[in-house]
Amino acid sequence: MKKIIILVTGLMLMAMAVMPAQAFTLNSVTITLEKNGDAHIGMQYDLSLLEQSAVFLRIADPAAELQSAFASGSPDPVTVKSATSSAAQIDVPLFATVTTTGGKTVMTSPAVSFERARDVLNSYWFASLISPDFSPSLTTIVFPDGHKEYFYDQISVPSVTHQIS
Repeated sequence: MKKIIILVTGLMLMAMAVMPAQAFTLNSVTITLEKNGDAHIGMQYDLSLLEQSAVFLRIADPAAELQSAFASGSPDPVTVKSATSSAAQIDVPLFATVTTTGGKTVMTSPAVSFERARDVLNSYWFASLISPDFSPSLTTIVFPDGHKEYFYDQISVPSVTHQIS
């Protein structure tokens, strides 16, 4: 019986080494903008068992990676409110540009790309064992007046300009 367990375990490990496993999958991203341009970003994702292990062993830190990904566009510190094995909440000060001219307020969200996150994940030792998907099924940008812009299965989202009503 012990030999059978060792044999099955060995076969499973060999299968994992030969076949890429489904990895990080970014399911949805919601960017909710405040009147001053601050953003609350919610992300829903799935991690493979291997990635969950890497997080547990502190080999990978999704909170730090998310913070660094959004920090490049903000002059103020980015705050990771929470990061679990399936979701993250991030606050980004001054994420969008707000201009008011003639009593009309226009807000412009910056372009957002998850290509850098893909590159970071590919730098880990286990990258050859996984096949991550950084194209959210749905990205939603919510403006302060309730207007929403939707993007489907795109790794990069363009800048969006909207006049606040």
